Order: sequence, then C-alpha cells, then structure tokens
Amino acid sequence: MLKLYHHPMSAPSRYVRLLLAEYEQSAEFTEEKPWERRPEFMQFNAAGTLPVLIDNNETPICGGVVIGEYLDETCGAMMREKRLMPETNKQRAEVRRLVEWYLIKFEDEVGRYLTHERIFKLLMKPEDGGGAPDSSVIRAAKANFKHHFKYTAWLAASRNWLAGDKISHADIAAAAAFSILDYLGEISWDDEPAAKEWYARVKSRPSFRPLLQDKLAMLPPASHYIDLDF
Repeated sequence: MLKLYHHPMSAPSRYVRLLLAEYEQSAEFTEEKPWERRPEFMQFNAAGTLPVLIDNNETPICGGVVIGEYLDETCGAMMREKRLMPETNKQRAEVRRLVEWYLIKFEDEVGRYLTHERIFKLLMKPEDGGGAPDSSVIRAAKANFKHHFKYTAWLAASRNWLAGDKISHADIAAAAAFSILDYLGEISWDDEPAAKEWYARVKSRPSFRPLLQDKLAMLPPASHYIDLDF
C-alpha cells in the first residue's frame, strides 16, 4: 500500500497526486505541515520537505521529481499507451527538463514564495513564522511569473502538449505548479490564450478532480478555480 505525506497547497505534492491518479494507483494520504518539523516526519525525510512516498513500509522516497521517476518505473512502464513518458531517450530528456523546470525552477522563482506568503503564513503559528504576508516578496514572485507564463504559452502554442505530441509528466508538473496560483486567482489567463487552452485540457482530466476539491477555510479559492471552462 502506498502512503503519501503531502500538503494540498504544495505543488510537488499535487504533481504526485496527479500521477497517482493518472496511473490508477490508490494511496493513503496524510496531510503534513512541513513547517512544524514533526520528529516522526523528519525520520522519513531529514530535509523536512514534501512530498514523501512510502511503498509497503519500505525506504521513503522523497521529493516530487524522484517520486515521479519512481512511479514511472513501477507503474508507468506497464501502462502502454497511457504511460506519461515518451518512447525515445531524447523525448524523455525533454520531459524531464520541463519537470525540473516547473518543480524546481518555477518553485524557486515563483511558487514557493507565493505559497509561503499567501497561504502558509496564514496557517502557521507566530512562533513558527506565521503572520502578515510580505508584499515585496509577492511582487517579486509575480514579476518572475510573467516569464514562466509566456514560456508556457510558447510551448503550448508550438506543440500539441508541452513536451511533444502526447501528454506527459511535463504537463502534470506544470499544471500542478499553475494550479496553486490559479487557486489564489493570480493568473490572468486571457493574457496568454494558448496557455489557457492547454491548462483547461489538463484541468478537465479526471485525475484533476480531487485537486479542485481542495479548499482552505481561511482562504477560499478564486471563483473560477473549479470551473472547467474558466
């Protein structure tokens, strides 16, 4: 039995949740607040980061990128046409490049700052770093997002899916990253129609439905968040 330690507002966690659904894998989900640094959780991952996947009580698998590779090897390889990794080495390299782009570069420049300032600080106790958001950090993250948004639109306009002809881990990673900002109402989708059309296709997949049900009592989603047609 798979067990996933995650947070609903963690983009790498969402990436793994989407992959599990796409690969038709059931799992036990445990919501973790990484800022609390629970000793029990730190035993699984000394870095204290999410997500962490445990397969049949064996060695924990840590990090969205690593878990994605593990799921492809253990599940995706048997899915044939439903596999979310392409057939050739060069095609897989492009998918992996984009997975890293969205789960690492995007997170380092945009996602983690908006998530921390606009979401996690509301959930954290003052002694853990909670409090009012830092507007200067938010402005910087929004400025960085413009480049990522345009790049995603260019990919979506020049290819059928972000990494090529078929949907792949790259689309799942990008949609997971964008979904947090979409929840917050931070994306002006009409500015980049190609990106909007691509995201609507991913958002309409059955695997995305559980993510659209994620809601924080202290911060409800943007009104269009659950609307498949925006």
